[in-house]
Amino acid sequence: MERREQQQQPEDAEPPGKHGAPGPPTPPPFLEVTCRSSGKVRRFAAGTTARYALHAINRKLEPGSPPALHVEAVRDGEEPVSFGPSAALADYGRGWRLQTAEKYCVATETPRSTYAYIAKILLAFVFIFLLGGLFTYMLEVLPDMLQTPPMSQSL
Repeated sequence: MERREQQQQPEDAEPPGKHGAPGPPTPPPFLEVTCRSSGKVRRFAAGTTARYALHAINRKLEPGSPPALHVEAVRDGEEPVSFGPSAALADYGRGWRLQTAEKYCVATETPRSTYAYIAKILLAFVFIFLLGGLFTYMLEVLPDMLQTPPMSQSL
């Protein structure tokens, strides 16, 4: 019984680190990811993969909202850090926040632009055939134009 009492530590005591110094600060038990399309903040346990976080966030989006493509850590004045699908979400410290990235820079092709593209190709073929016909005509007529008329002999 005395042995059990000796092994128990007070509740407010921290486990000692190296040479009796306090241990490193413990990370928060969860990470917050802000969804840019809905504006809602979702909480995930430390060590959650980015793939699962995206799945959970996209599953709860309202219809018509653009889906999140990946999670990134952002800070003002810094380049964002993107998390791959199998990367564990991490807290980079003060000033960094996790948020989703949406599909915002991808240009979509409309059917109208496809029709315009086809029309331009057909117009180019018409000009090529007209130019070919003009050259053929000039090659047939030009030798006759360059020939000097024979001198007629008068009597």
